[in-house]
Amino acid sequence: MRTTALVLAAAAAALALPVVLDGRQLGIYVLAGLAAMVTVGLALLMGFAGQISLGQASFYAIGAYTAGLLTVNGVPPLLGLAAAPVLAAGFAAVVGIGLLRLRGHYLAFATLAMQLILLSVLAQSEWAGGAIGLQGIPRLSVGGIELDEDVHYAYLVLAGLTGTLLVARNLVASRVGRGLRALATSEVAAGASGVPVGRYRLGVFALSAAFAGLAGGIYAFYLGYLGPGSFPVLLSVEYVVMAVVGGLGTVSGGVVGAVAIVLLVQVLNDIGTRPGMPSYAPSVLSYAVYGLLLVIAVLYLPRGLVPALSRRDRS
Repeated sequence: MRTTALVLAAAAAALALPVVLDGRQLGIYVLAGLAAMVTVGLALLMGFAGQISLGQASFYAIGAYTAGLLTVNGVPPLLGLAAAPVLAAGFAAVVGIGLLRLRGHYLAFATLAMQLILLSVLAQSEWAGGAIGLQGIPRLSVGGIELDEDVHYAYLVLAGLTGTLLVARNLVASRVGRGLRALATSEVAAGASGVPVGRYRLGVFALSAAFAGLAGGIYAFYLGYLGPGSFPVLLSVEYVVMAVVGGLGTVSGGVVGAVAIVLLVQVLNDIGTRPGMPSYAPSVLSYAVYGLLLVIAVLYLPRGLVPALSRRDRS
């Protein structure tokens, strides 16, 4: 009962905040929502399918560039946004056939290599804007109504996150979700019980990419500009930290972890950009704090914030 009340309170706050926040705060709200969409998919991949990905920002970039390139070349913005998760999921399905044969840290490094290759291709391709980036992406328009204010994108992100959570929760509660939990515990035992291990792993890999692709598509219209530097390796590390801190075994953990880390990133950026700090201070601080958070989470919150708070609430 208390959990339901907390969920309703969080939903009400999420609906009310865009009206009272100012410009910079609205930007943080949008970025937190986009990060939550990506992290929910990663939490499914890592917590329920037991697969580690250090390249989730790749699918975020694919979704963003898909929406941006299609729209710049005359495709209606709404169709460009719809194509973003589809292409990201399709790309994940193709590369996942080979990547998901790997296990553990081999898979993690392979997904990291995938992102590095993608960033290199984008930086050297004129059709993607090269190192300068893709410019002139128009604002998203729906039914002839242009979304030209940050508050519009705040509610668009909230709608996207709501849809993502509904899909994820329905999946977890389904027969496929039970198979995924068995898969995360032991692939051998799951396979012996009749779970189609390969198909399930590939399916959740593609679904997590679709979530990231949708977030990337919204990001493209919100920012109006894309460059390879918008999707650094550090961004993929952030998503992993968000998923681990929030709780890999829960869908809501992705949201909690994303909001907490985005707010922490803003604090670190403020500290790193103070007078007298070197230019590389924000990155160094971020890597150091992410590493520290992972150590703390593994030692003291192995299941993440949400499961820990749930246990405390029951006790």
